[in-house]
Parts: sequence; structure tokens; C-alpha cells
Amino acid sequence: MRHTISVLVENKFGVLARISGLFSARGFNITSLAVGETEDPSISRMTIVVEGDDRTLEQIKKQLNKLIDTIKVVDFKEGEFIDRELIILKVPATAKNKKEILEAIESIGARIANAGAKTISVELVGDQTKIKALLELMRPFGLLEVVRTGRVAMSTQDKGLKIEGKPEVNE
Repeated sequence: MRHTISVLVENKFGVLARISGLFSARGFNITSLAVGETEDPSISRMTIVVEGDDRTLEQIKKQLNKLIDTIKVVDFKEGEFIDRELIILKVPATAKNKKEILEAIESIGARIANAGAKTISVELVGDQTKIKALLELMRPFGLLEVVRTGRVAMSTQDKGLKIEGKPEVNE
């Protein structure tokens, strides 16, 4: 089963290594990992996507909560969050296929990040379905290079994953 976990941690040296170590020590492969500062520069947010059974994941969440640098851990439930990923890819462009490439890019809502003499770089932000669709559309042209970020996720609930002491949404 796929799990998307969001972890608020202190923004300190070595925290990422300790947290990823918890997963690898239990035989979990992290399929996606994104880390960045939050609205508070002393706190980072990690979005971790893993495959595994519920029981083992529950143990990992308990271990994460025991780490001194961990502030909060949330295992998102399906339908309670939005997630996005950025992909940038490069395809060879010729006079013959340029129009076709541009039509494919437009059809999926991607945009040109760079157009060189012999290549076109395309970028898209979207969910997994959209990212996979772009890859399939561009594959026939020949993928020269593909770069993807890890997925980031945010709760769709009003309270979200808030940092203690920060204001909540008022109605």
C-alpha cells in the first residue's frame, strides 16, 4: 500500500539522514522524498512517499515521533490531500517534429522551459497522472533527459499540518 507522509522537523544538520535511516533500517524503499523550509525557516517539511503495510508503517511513525528533531508526523489518507510534482524533460527537436511537439505540450498544459537549436525543454507541475501522461506523450520523440522533483503534499483540511502556536484559519 502506498503512503504519503508529511513530517515537520527542526531545520538542522543530519535530520534528513536520521529520518531516511529509519525507513531503510525497516526495509522500506522511499519512492519520493521532498524537503524544504516552511513559513518558519527553523522548520522544514518532509513529504515522504513509501510502499508498505500499515502495521510496519505505524511502527515507523512511532519511531519518527521519538526523534528529538521531529515536531509532527501525519500519514495522509486518500482524498484528504493534494499532491504535486515538477518534471522537466528534454526532447530532440527538428523542423519535422517541432509542430507536433508543441501541440503535445499544449494539449496537456505543459510549457516550454527552453527552446534550443536542436532540443526543447518542457516543464509541467501536476499530479502523478499528469506527469505520466506527459512522459508518454514525449516518449515517441525520444527523451534525452528527465528531471523530477519529489512529490509535495498538503492537507485539504482547513487546519492542515500547522505548526503549534501559529494562527489557524478563521471563518
